[in-house]
Amino acid sequence: MEELRLLPEHERRELVETLVVGEFRSALFMTPHDEFPLDAGFLDLGLTSLRLSEVKLSLEKKLECEISTAALFGHPTAGQLIDHLCA
Repeated sequence: MEELRLLPEHERRELVETLVVGEFRSALFMTPHDEFPLDAGFLDLGLTSLRLSEVKLSLEKKLECEISTAALFGHPTAGQLIDHLCA
C-alpha cells in the first residue's frame, strides 16, 4: 500500500479501481468484457456475505492493507470502496 501512496493520485485510483473491479468481476463470474456497475450495491449484485469476505481477503493481499468489515459494509458499492481505499 505504501507503494500505491507514492503514485500520483490519478494513477493510484486507476490501479485500485482495476484491482477492485477485477476481484468483484471474478466473484460474480463476469468476463472482462461485462459491464461492471460501480454504483450498484454488493448484495444487489448477488454477492453473499461469504463471497464478499473472500473478495475482501483477496483485496487485502493484493493491496497489502487491512480492509475492515465495517469499512466494507459502510461503503457498499465498488465506487464507494474505491474512494475509501484511495483516501
